[in-house]
Amino acid sequence: MIRRPPRWRAEGVRRIGDIKEEKAEVPTDTNLRPRARDLGIEIGQLPTGKHNAITDIHGVRVGHVTLRKGSGRLEIGRGPVRTGVTAIIPVPGNIYKKKPAATVHIINGYGKSLGFPQVAELGNLETPIVLTNTLSVWTAADAVVDYVSKQNPTRASFNPVVGECNDGRLNDILGRHVKKRHVLRAIKNAESGPVPDGNIGAGMGMSGFGFKAGIGTASRVVGRHAIGVLVLMNTGGAGNLVIDGVHIGHALDAKADEDGDGSIMIVLATDAPFYQRRLTRLAKRAAFGLARTGANASHGSGDFVIAFSTTALTTKQADEYSIPEQEISTYFWAVIEATEEAILNSILRCDTVTGRDGNTRNGIPIEPLKRLLEHGKIS
Repeated sequence: MIRRPPRWRAEGVRRIGDIKEEKAEVPTDTNLRPRARDLGIEIGQLPTGKHNAITDIHGVRVGHVTLRKGSGRLEIGRGPVRTGVTAIIPVPGNIYKKKPAATVHIINGYGKSLGFPQVAELGNLETPIVLTNTLSVWTAADAVVDYVSKQNPTRASFNPVVGECNDGRLNDILGRHVKKRHVLRAIKNAESGPVPDGNIGAGMGMSGFGFKAGIGTASRVVGRHAIGVLVLMNTGGAGNLVIDGVHIGHALDAKADEDGDGSIMIVLATDAPFYQRRLTRLAKRAAFGLARTGANASHGSGDFVIAFSTTALTTKQADEYSIPEQEISTYFWAVIEATEEAILNSILRCDTVTGRDGNTRNGIPIEPLKRLLEHGKIS
């Protein structure tokens, strides 16, 4: 059931003093870890899209740049580095001119995300969505402004949208190793089709439920439309993880110092012609998917949802092609199922990572997990 290993090119490695530095952009297609469905875990009842990813929404693209450098004791500004950037392109072409309908929902507001108030106020996006670590938000926003202003040189104001989670447990976060060039490369690298997930892009230094976590994605099909979710996972208390209704808890080797504080960024895309009000209703349901995995949106957790439609570009279009209100509940279920599965993929796809000062987050052990799921209980 494990995926066949794809072809890849080995990383370049060089030494700077006693720090081993790998290429800034780690290969994106070497992951042999399973996704949920490779283990027979089928969340919910709705069908998935072709790739079971946010890119099942036509026109949506995702790009990553992963930064991994050094080992051992933390030297601020030198490393070790375990971080990166993930960019979501909502629609093809000039986003600023198209301004796809969008909304924001805050589950718990302990976070440093940028650009969300204008999205909530005006109900649209005008830039790519970029995910990175907490202290790289402003660098990422600066790069997004460069990207959008190049396409729109006569404009003097842009609203870059940047979400974040804190990877300081594994990463030299104060060193602020994410640079504008990395953000621009992630945007340039963005592709449709299968989305690499796990220890990649912004997920490189993240944790969840006491295990290594990172990027995860999933999708659902509702009639002629689809809903896709991509998460940057960095929350959940050790011992609280639930997978497909089975309480995994302390049966597996989770780090006991994971208390549930952290963050999660949930990006939700649909090709259903929903304008802001309905997108907000969808975005609120992502919290149910988060809760089904065992997370509780604790005091220090920044849990944010940003949702957009690739087809509801104007209020008129939304009115003309509106789906009857009584049919929207199925879309709610699609959001819940896709969010839950994306979170599980963000954990299952991650290998063990050791970061600064020897801090380690173990990848969730697959064989013991399979035995637990088969028995449906902890023995």
